[in-house]
Amino acid sequence: MTSHQSTQTMKPATAAKKLGVYLEATPAEFQEGVVSRTELNELQSNPPAWLQELRKNGPHPRPVVAQKLGVSIAGLARGGITEPLTTEQIESLKQELPEWLRKERATQAEVRKETVRIKERDAERARRDDDA
Repeated sequence: MTSHQSTQTMKPATAAKKLGVYLEATPAEFQEGVVSRTELNELQSNPPAWLQELRKNGPHPRPVVAQKLGVSIAGLARGGITEPLTTEQIESLKQELPEWLRKERATQAEVRKETVRIKERDAERARRDDDA
């Protein structure tokens, strides 16, 4: 019996998400086709000029914008940022440091601290359970 292995493919939106780029800014042939797992791996390991340019200058999708600003995606929405931003726009926001961004960064820092506290608490409980 021979096994037939089908090629895994994904929609362009899924591939763009995995590549961390804004789909609407990608070339038409990327948006209109399907991307195989092999093609995705090749794009990740050997990005073409268009992908390098998008990663460098944008426009960037919301998850990337949020990460670059140090806030959550919900924090972006609360700050009124609902559209993709270029690297230049992100840098401008960092320089201006509007009140909403300052507040969202503080919130994000608290969330990170709380996550660490819970992780440490759970690890301590697990140690106690192992000792018992």
